[in-house]
Amino acid sequence: MASAGSDLGIENTNIRTAPGVTLDEQQKTFVGIVLDLFAGRPSLKKLALWDDNGVFEDNITIATGRKQFEPQWYGLQTAFSEIERLHHEVVSAGNPIGMDLKTRYVTKGISKEQTIESRVNIFYDKETNKITKVEDKWGGELPDSSFKNVSIEQLFDPWWWVKYAEGWAWWLWSFTWNTWWWQAMRNLNSVSVPKMVSVPKNDEEDAKRGNQ
Repeated sequence: MASAGSDLGIENTNIRTAPGVTLDEQQKTFVGIVLDLFAGRPSLKKLALWDDNGVFEDNITIATGRKQFEPQWYGLQTAFSEIERLHHEVVSAGNPIGMDLKTRYVTKGISKEQTIESRVNIFYDKETNKITKVEDKWGGELPDSSFKNVSIEQLFDPWWWVKYAEGWAWWLWSFTWNTWWWQAMRNLNSVSVPKMVSVPKNDEEDAKRGNQ
């Protein structure tokens, strides 16, 4: 009998867990799907295991609902020429499932390379067996606003501002290097990305993109 993972075409099935952490089969499926998505390997079948009102949140976007979160994942294929997962480890098997992730990205067109280390939290509904939210916390944190947890010392530190601007510029360029969409706040990102990134209408179109 085929497993749920093989039916969905999940590629990342070798899931590393921290000592003492054990995942059940459904949790393994969720983690495999999320690893595939971060690797730029989305598909309609995998995203069907997301709740229609699900949320994807990272440090530059809050994508709510299928029309917003699906383009975020398909956008990785558009934005990056290389995506390499350097490390992953599931550190918590609760709800949310907690996972440490380190990924290297190379931006198309300019060959800009960036490595992101983050804590990924996967929330799910035990009754519907669907993912309801994924948080991608760069450096382990998500901002409540653009300046969450910024100290007075940081505000007067020129190097902090350089790094802050560099991080935003890289992600903006990654998604918009061939457009003129330069407005990029988290909520605006969730609205603008769907306008730039098309999502396959069916499995046949998805397969032509190599996603099935």
